[in-house]
Amino acid sequence: MDMETNTPLDSMLGSICIVLVETTHPGNIGAAARALVNMGLSDLRLVRPQAFPSPDATARAASGEALLSAARVFSSLDDAIADCGLIVGSTARTRSVSWPVMSPSEMAPVVLDASHQQRAAILFGRESRGLTNRQLDRCQLFVTAPVDVNHASLNLASAVLLLAYELRKTALLRNGSAASDRPTMGKDLLATSGMVEGFVAHFERVLHAAGFLEQPSDKLFRKIRRIFTRRALEEDEVNILRGVLSAIEKRIEGL
Repeated sequence: MDMETNTPLDSMLGSICIVLVETTHPGNIGAAARALVNMGLSDLRLVRPQAFPSPDATARAASGEALLSAARVFSSLDDAIADCGLIVGSTARTRSVSWPVMSPSEMAPVVLDASHQQRAAILFGRESRGLTNRQLDRCQLFVTAPVDVNHASLNLASAVLLLAYELRKTALLRNGSAASDRPTMGKDLLATSGMVEGFVAHFERVLHAAGFLEQPSDKLFRKIRRIFTRRALEEDEVNILRGVLSAIEKRIEGL
């Protein structure tokens, strides 16, 4: 298939990155790269892959070999998504903490809205167990494919292709619509993942200083964290919250 020249469609999809976390089989990385090229996405990020670069990845990439060669490898998930605003986690598992879960078709317009102003990321976990709870804590929303409940596990590259297809389909529909008809996420920039993580660490520090978290409780703090991260925060909101925390810290230090 011939490669497309640069178009408004490319611009719509160009700010969306796909992040593969701790991928076990290098062939799946290559197959995912091929899927992204087929759907017009170009930003592939890898977090602690078990084997990469790899001949198996290159062989499976086919027409996506150039994208695969440009993939960036990170030592931590936080580093991989530090420049991203909206973070979406793909998961097939039900968890005890409630949060918004969307189908792929519901997810696509939300991600495209967010990517108008800054990068958005979609995370995929290890083949055997998906994303961990701590990795999902970095996300504002979650996407689950409506597959048969008795056969819920998708091949990693298939899952990437499914979500990338929905993004491209929605972008194609929007590309033929007037800009004024498109929904938006708002004019204010979203806080990047790096800014949000800085706020969360600051908040935890203040809770310890105030005596609220005298005994460590991962479960409790995960619930507290979700109060602030169940939706995408804006830069101004994070700056205001950090200012409040700094004022509290000064008062505690003066006691």
